[in-house]
Amino acid sequence: MQEGKEEEEEEGGVLGDGGTRALLEMLNLHPDVEVAKAEVHYFNVEEHFRRGLAWYRAQMPFTLPGQLTVEKTPGYFAAPQVPARLWDMNPAVRLLLIVRDPAERLVSDYTQVLHNRLTRHKPYQPLEELLLHKGHIEPGYKALQRSLYHQHLARWLEVFPREQIHVVDGDALIRDPFPELRKAERFLDLPPRISPNNFYYNTTKGFYCLLSAGHDKCLDESKGRPHAPLSAQAFRKLCHYFRKPNKLFFEMVGRSFSWC
Repeated sequence: MQEGKEEEEEEGGVLGDGGTRALLEMLNLHPDVEVAKAEVHYFNVEEHFRRGLAWYRAQMPFTLPGQLTVEKTPGYFAAPQVPARLWDMNPAVRLLLIVRDPAERLVSDYTQVLHNRLTRHKPYQPLEELLLHKGHIEPGYKALQRSLYHQHLARWLEVFPREQIHVVDGDALIRDPFPELRKAERFLDLPPRISPNNFYYNTTKGFYCLLSAGHDKCLDESKGRPHAPLSAQAFRKLCHYFRKPNKLFFEMVGRSFSWC
């Protein structure tokens, strides 16, 4: 989510679990956008929330009149207490929900955790052991539950009107960033300042990097990290499991995505 130094400041927040950092970096290309440099976890971590709104505002960047402050904390989307807390702070906040193929997102989530564990020389179960129980998908696996987008969005729609939530296609954002960024600009009522010239494809890394004022910036290495191994059979089971939840999500947002 997000917030800033003054009551009148315009606010936008980024939710979701698939490409939030990329979206934030891209929005930051816009001269009328200032972004919080770190994930604040104000609304979903009790220790932070108890510190109060003044603490939250202090985490935000300085903005000029007419500028938009944007904060992203992926954990907000799936946390049940967040929508009402955010509404209480600012019922006019505009929300960007970035989603990607939930099966791919789950594998990516596991890969990140695995990398962090191995870096600290700690063992971690193979993905297939966590995902399957007696040959069937284990519904209690937390990474799986985080990918049930329709359940989480339903909670947000109990609090916020649909028109205050803009859905960003995270897979399309990585494949071809500019069209998704233009839609986000329009949703946030920003003048069109980001152009195709702000992006170039890095053939070594295999994804787009950003170009602004002669300086380029690529996402950190973890964003291009190869996924942890998962058998084709297990991945097919995962895709089949998501078929119905995905259909419910498509109906809620009024569009469909090219997911497995």
